[in-house]
Amino acid sequence: MENYSFLFYVFCVIIFIIIGKIFVVPFKKIIKLIINSVFGGILIYIINLIGANIGFHIGLNWWTILCTGFLGIPGVILVIILKFFI
Repeated sequence: MENYSFLFYVFCVIIFIIIGKIFVVPFKKIIKLIINSVFGGILIYIINLIGANIGFHIGLNWWTILCTGFLGIPGVILVIILKFFI
């Protein structure tokens, strides 16, 4: 009976590690999305400060922040290009 309890503990530790890895991967992606969104929002704010002299303004809203969050710096470039076309 002692051997079965040891095997049960080993099995529980393995299951715990597997479940931990399943939840860590999406958590890392969410943290990366949040960091990119904050960085993109700050970058758009800086572009608005510089562009105020020439009359260029990008709206700082959820769509632009999420676009920069998913794509990073290319997302900021995409928002700038879209601003020229709209």
